[in-house]
Amino acid sequence: MTKRLKCEFDEYVCDILNNEYFLETKKDLHHGTSKYEHSLRVAKLSFRLGKYLKADLRSVARAGLLHDFFFGTRKENPENSYLKHPVTASNNAKKYFNVTEKEAEAIKTHMFHHVLIKKIFPFINRHEKATIKEFKPKSKEGWIICLSDLLVSLMECERFQFTYTFNVAVLLVFNIILFKN
Repeated sequence: MTKRLKCEFDEYVCDILNNEYFLETKKDLHHGTSKYEHSLRVAKLSFRLGKYLKADLRSVARAGLLHDFFFGTRKENPENSYLKHPVTASNNAKKYFNVTEKEAEAIKTHMFHHVLIKKIFPFINRHEKATIKEFKPKSKEGWIICLSDLLVSLMECERFQFTYTFNVAVLLVFNIILFKN
């Protein structure tokens, strides 16, 4: 990122990066790194993609940074679960920061790719319900956050590739066995 772009990015997100509540995300593990580091990577990638795609750069930087803004882990609280945490993060972003509706929507819909996977493989997280209509991004900025989160997550989880592939294979085998009829 050029110095000018870095300054622009920092201007959009400095209030978030210096916020005591957001700094708490440094304590939470997420994809083998801290939630803070993960969110910063998503925000920076979103900003770069937003520049290329002529999106609202302020919105993609802020939504990228706040897309996983929930306290604790996904397993600790029901509201932080696999498909509920985007709503929690969006509500927290509204509560602690003056986010726009576009930013809140981008945060809320950042797990759209997982909703699609769940529709294809319904045995994944059976207890969670999600509709495509509810989680489908409604703006260019929402699509950018969704794509950035997916790409950053894949990069962060790369070191666990064998484990991930093995787990998916086991789930597919169980699906075939359990739902054969």
